[in-house]
Amino acid sequence: MAEGLSHVRKHIQDELLAFDKVFRSAMKSHVPLLDKVTGYIVKTKGKQMRPMFVILSARIHGEVRESTYRAATLIELLHTATLVHDDVVDDSNERRGFFSINALWKNKIAVLVGDYLLSRGMLLALNNNDFDLLKIVADAVKEMSEGELLQIEKARKLDIEEDVYFDIIRKKTASLIASCCAVGAASAGATPEKVKLMYEFGQNVGIAFQIKDDIFDYQKVGTAGKPTGIDIKERKMTLPLIYLLNNTGWTERRRIINVVKNHNQDPEKVSWVMEKVRGSGGLEYATEKMELFRKNALKLLDSYEDDVSRQSLRDLVEYTISRQK
Repeated sequence: MAEGLSHVRKHIQDELLAFDKVFRSAMKSHVPLLDKVTGYIVKTKGKQMRPMFVILSARIHGEVRESTYRAATLIELLHTATLVHDDVVDDSNERRGFFSINALWKNKIAVLVGDYLLSRGMLLALNNNDFDLLKIVADAVKEMSEGELLQIEKARKLDIEEDVYFDIIRKKTASLIASCCAVGAASAGATPEKVKLMYEFGQNVGIAFQIKDDIFDYQKVGTAGKPTGIDIKERKMTLPLIYLLNNTGWTERRRIINVVKNHNQDPEKVSWVMEKVRGSGGLEYATEKMELFRKNALKLLDSYEDDVSRQSLRDLVEYTISRQK
């Protein structure tokens, strides 16, 4: 599916280049230290999946406009700010295989850089009267914050049922991809009904994306780019683990919860829980759920003309659940 992502990029390479110019310009300041940090952020950016969702969501509704590039930039600025702040909160020294901002410049600078990115995003929208775009993205940031806090609250008691799990990932992960698709459509002048439809489309994609991440964590070392067992060590109740707990005896359930709550740094005990998840059918169950949300997302695209933009959006969806890291 890496080829599929290259195909998507090829279809919108001019638009991605135009977006990159707007994004780089929005990051600039008159403070040398700030420019040094933001320059590092630009160099270490990821696969640009979010800008691709924005641009393709605009393309299937008509013409890509300057407001589309601002929408993609707004998403990237606010999302990057949340990642910088997350690394401070989690005391993480790595992001996408590179040193995190707080690892290189310490927490105080990292927090201030995150604040700067948030303000740049808001000003970019306000200075261009993109109030509708700002509202969509601001709602996403609110949802992401609520999702993180709900996850932290539930991690203390480990009392997450499946409906609460889906509420968490809908807020924490899916809301961002949903906002990408909604702002893309809005930037191209789509009707409120179409903007809502694209939000729903992105939400389904985002949920499938997060379930895929959950599955990665229980795969054996070497089969995925993400290290295994991290979710258990962080006391995260993901879908495969919830399935195991719902389909095991009371005594073993208590033992599993005890490991996750009190022995999550013990490699042998973490490995034991992971083997239990693998043998329970939890990964197969999570895969079925992921496929359901993927199909729901693709079905929502059926109302659009079958052209290269719609196919590229479908390819991007397929990539999100077929990726190996």
